[in-house]
Order: sequence, then C-alpha cells, then structure tokens
Amino acid sequence: MEHIDHILIVDDDREIRELVSAYLKKNGLRVTAVADGRQMRTFLEANTVDLIILDLMMPGDDGLVLSRELRVGRPKATPILILTARPDEMDRIIGLEMGADDYIAKPFSARELLARIKAVLRRARMLPANLQVSEAGQLLRFGQWKLDTTARHLIDADGTAIALSGAEYRLLRVFVDHPQRVLNRDQLLNLTQGREAELFDRSIDLLVSRVRQRLGDDAREPTYIKTVRSEGYVFSVPVEIMEPR
Repeated sequence: MEHIDHILIVDDDREIRELVSAYLKKNGLRVTAVADGRQMRTFLEANTVDLIILDLMMPGDDGLVLSRELRVGRPKATPILILTARPDEMDRIIGLEMGADDYIAKPFSARELLARIKAVLRRARMLPANLQVSEAGQLLRFGQWKLDTTARHLIDADGTAIALSGAEYRLLRVFVDHPQRVLNRDQLLNLTQGREAELFDRSIDLLVSRVRQRLGDDAREPTYIKTVRSEGYVFSVPVEIMEPR
C-alpha cells in the first residue's frame, strides 16, 4: 500500500489551520491540525507523523519551545517546519538552532509551503536508512575527549567542560554517531542545518573548521575529522559509549 505523508499542523490561528489543511489534502497529503502544544502532545502520544508544521508565535508554549521539546530524548527526529510572522532574522536562526529543519515567513503562498514540505521530506529521506542519531543522554568518549549528550558540551582530559554552539554540537554528534564513515556535504548540511547544499556553499566547511578548533585538531594533519578529497569528511577515531543515563 502506498504511503501517504501525514502532516501535523500546530497553529493557534483557526483560519490558517483550515486553509492550509484543505490545500495540503487537495494535494494528496494526510493532515491533522491542532491549536496548541497540549493538543500536539496528546496527538503524538498515540500517532506518528512525517512532518510537523509549528507556528512560532502561539500563546503558552511557542514554536521554539515545542521544537526543542520534540528534539530532546527522541531517537528519531520528525522533520519540523516553523511558521514565523517576525521579520527578525535572529528568530529564524534560533528556530534552526532549536532543531527546526526549515522555516517559512508569513504571509506565504500555499504553493510555497507545499514546496518546502516536499523539500524537507526529500532531504530527510535522501540519507542512508542507518544514518540515525543514537539515543540521547549518553557520555561518548573519543581520543582525549568526551561528549556529554545531555548537557551538550565537550569535556577535555582534565574534566573541563567546553561549551558548543547548537550547530557545533549537531555536527560533532553526527560524526561521533557515525565514526569511520565518509559523510558528504549534502548529508552534513541536511543533518546540521536542515537544508540542501547550494552551488559554492562552503558553510559546512566553516563549521567543520570551528569544530576542529574546539577539538584542538590541526587542519593540515587532523586527528579527528579528516577530509576525504572530492567526497566529504570522516570522523577517524573510534567512539565508546561510557555510561547511559
């Protein structure tokens, strides 16, 4: 039986819920619409969906809070697309840092929203089936470092915690979850920033450089993150799970 993608809309604006639901259903998608985080939690306790559309500005728990909640403690991340009426770029950046895969600004056309939904789903499914993040709440050891996946920071050989940005943590987490595996830029961009690589896009290379600096890695002769010419990057040291929490 052919799979029909199930989209969950979380928005306190009833008109938007109804209009978007009608358009997506007309275009072959299965849709459920709820008004707030409480209804979202209740629905997800008994159902699974392929993508969640979250309004950024809602009374009670807003889209940023709910996005972060959806990313914590879940072995498989459901793609999230944030709706925002704010022109401030910082809000969109924070949304991506909290774990959203993409955003779209209001007012938006229904056609653009549908295109964004399809793009996010396509990016999520272009990854190999076994390219998944391990369970949250672990201490991962590699070389002289440990990565605390609860506090989301590095711990050096002396036990000192090293803070990481959201993007740095996500990139390092992808690497330690898949050591000795070559990952290309498309995969890394999708997993860390929720978008596909554009022509001449070098943002992932800059992020790799930042993480290498955190690890004290020599870019010319790196120990941890090695460049594989014309292919991508590989985390070259073994990783040990020290203690589940």
